[in-house]
Amino acid sequence: MKIVIADSNELVRLGIRTAMKNNADTEIVGEASASEELLEIIDNFGTDVIVIDYTSDGFEIDVLPKILRKHPSVKVLAITPEQSATTLVNALKLGVMSYVKKDCSLSEIVDAVKETGKGNKFFCGQILETIHEANLDVDDIDFDAFSCEPIILSKRELEIIVLIAEGFTNNVIAEQLFLSNHTINTHRKNIMSKLGVRNTAGIVMYAVKTNLISPNKFLFAGETNG
Repeated sequence: MKIVIADSNELVRLGIRTAMKNNADTEIVGEASASEELLEIIDNFGTDVIVIDYTSDGFEIDVLPKILRKHPSVKVLAITPEQSATTLVNALKLGVMSYVKKDCSLSEIVDAVKETGKGNKFFCGQILETIHEANLDVDDIDFDAFSCEPIILSKRELEIIVLIAEGFTNNVIAEQLFLSNHTINTHRKNIMSKLGVRNTAGIVMYAVKTNLISPNKFLFAGETNG
């Protein structure tokens, strides 16, 4: 398994390199300290797994779609400090397969690299907790649902999407908009059909991706009923 480590912090790269060196089935083919260097390494040497902190100096999350367009078989493991659920979800949408925090144990990071290389998603408990606190389930997120095709939504549908993403139930939405529950339910089904999503989590993903809601509103505490 070929691995590229991408982090601007030399000490972090050293730690990951040291953790992986005793694994005979892995090979570190390059280390990048910035996005452009990462792109050059992938183009020249290829890789199976990128281990990246896209929040570190010199990197940006947008480098991942650029890589994956040219090298779609590459798998991405993100290792960052603590992030909001919004940031985590956006990272997953842009190509991150697995996600662990930097304060995880080295053995957990090694496990994450191995599982990601096999094509399996791997999330440390702290990352899952952050996502679950936002009332989302990783297994319910349909990341392939969003295409490049234009989606035409009415003003009313956009209004309902925002209210759903803020955690309001059908009953509350109906009261706020002076509509019947049946009408709200019909709108919800039409919205899901247009977006190509399977559930409330998919609607929330769309609201986050298109900036219909702010991160603070996204991290609602109430229960979302679908």
